Amino acid sequence: MLYEYRIYECRPGKRAEWVDYMESVIIPFQVSKGMVIAGSFVDEQDEDRYVWMRRFADEAEREALYGAVYESSEWMDRIAPRIPELINRETIKVMRLVPTAKSVMQ
Repeated sequence: MLYEYRIYECRPGKRAEWVDYMESVIIPFQVSKGMVIAGSFVDEQDEDRYVWMRRFADEAEREALYGAVYESSEWMDRIAPRIPELINRETIKVMRLVPTAKSVMQ
């Protein structure tokens, strides 16, 4: 089991719009391709920060799901073009996390 912990910096004043886009378009699309979204969060202390987590069984599943999502015409032609107006893609931080033996996220 592995998780991706993803931290995004939304464009100033765009976080609510980004959250709506994530929850109405991006997350449902990714789930339809087999992704497991473990959480979606806004930062209480930073009005421009958004965090989300995805769960994968292993690296092979992660690679297969990345292909299914990011190489699809729907992603490239319809979903991805709007992203740069809502978040700063240059500041995205991705951490790959593996739960410890006693983690409830096994």
